Amino acid sequence: MGCSHPGSKDQGGIAVVAPLVARARAAQARYERYSQEQVDEVVTAAGWAIVKPENNRRLAELAVADTGLGNVADKIVKNERKTMGLLRDLQQAKSVGVIAEYPELGIVEIARPAGVVAAITPSTNPGATPANKIINALKGRNAVIVAPSPKGWSTCALLLDFLRIEFKKIHADADLVQILPAPVTKQTTQELMRACDLVVATGSQANVRAAYASGTPAVGVGLGNVAVIVDESADLADAAGKIRDSKIFDNATSCSSENAAVILEAVYAFALKELTNVGGALLTADEKARLQKAMWPDGKLNPDIMARPIESILKAAGLTRKELQGAKFLIVEETGVGKDSPFSGEKLSLVLTVYKARSFDDAFALVKKIYAYQGAGHSVGIHTKDDAHVMRLGLEMPAARVIVNQAHAIANGGAYDNGLPFSLSMGCGTWGRNSISENMNYRHYLNITRIVRPIAPRVPTVEGLFGAYHRNHGR
Repeated sequence: MGCSHPGSKDQGGIAVVAPLVARARAAQARYERYSQEQVDEVVTAAGWAIVKPENNRRLAELAVADTGLGNVADKIVKNERKTMGLLRDLQQAKSVGVIAEYPELGIVEIARPAGVVAAITPSTNPGATPANKIINALKGRNAVIVAPSPKGWSTCALLLDFLRIEFKKIHADADLVQILPAPVTKQTTQELMRACDLVVATGSQANVRAAYASGTPAVGVGLGNVAVIVDESADLADAAGKIRDSKIFDNATSCSSENAAVILEAVYAFALKELTNVGGALLTADEKARLQKAMWPDGKLNPDIMARPIESILKAAGLTRKELQGAKFLIVEETGVGKDSPFSGEKLSLVLTVYKARSFDDAFALVKKIYAYQGAGHSVGIHTKDDAHVMRLGLEMPAARVIVNQAHAIANGGAYDNGLPFSLSMGCGTWGRNSISENMNYRHYLNITRIVRPIAPRVPTVEGLFGAYHRNHGR
């Protein structure tokens, strides 16, 4: 099904990776003969390994303890919702044998495995993201080897322990799902990417770029930095509640969490009041400066601020004003965009940047400027009753998803009340230097073979193709 690709190789990396890949290839060759019913049982077993309540809690607790990111209660919700939503999406999906027929074209489509998948996963969701990739890979009759972030290794390893227990019940091969041994290094991860048939990468842009440069076909996703527009027609109380719910979920670990709210001038003061009513705390100019120094002490985002509880952020910045204590998230006002205005970028923290825009045109231009700095292609949110504003974003904004009147981080990766596929990996298209512009899903883990039979000829004519053009412009 494939072999290692040429390029410089680390011998230590080969020694670690080669036995894993050999076992994965043997297991995948056997798994490829499974029926759809058997595959779906394997997929269900993998899902139950993380959804089972006692497993879910242990994974969430370990994730927070070892990464310091997010909070246990929301990770439990995320692990369950993302996995159950994915299983719902996959329940009726065909991934074995004939999956589509087009008689008028004489074409039959057959699903084929990609082979052995290298899954690169981040520390922000060390349970949910590996589970999502594992389940999608298994749906396509692939084997998968996970390369988790070093901080997320323990959570991913525990997930695989739970998965093997479920696999044993159904006599599935444990070698279908493996993990790089600790410590996970750059060298072993790179060798894994070279040795496998497909790389699916979520996490830092360095990892995504490395996946695309590995010489192996890769599906990677882009950088988040979500902005949401609030226009004059928005239900401001509803918008504020949804922005709050999205901003604070799992301490803002999601790349789909709003980093900026661009609010039209006519409703700016009212919207700010609603945001404070739902738990936001607006910082003074001095407090903003102190927070900026704490968040970017050397020009780079401080990892000790990312996805931490609000109390930790206040302490790190030395913010002691009574009104800030007990806040759910912090609000900073901003006018600039770019390196000299770091609050305009992705923060992965309980801090919301707000901008005032004179008009929707001004708001549109401002968001476009933010995305030119960081986050192009990912997604944009809007709270509005004006569908023309929605359609303009869809037609002109460099964003692969336009999330309308929803809590962005909860909706963007698929929700029970929208039609997006459940995923933790959002493609950003060419705007974000990605090969896909949709939510990563099981079809990205498949090869499709097409049987092509002859049909009645469809021969074009000069008149049919050029007649109107010649009549309008001459020959």
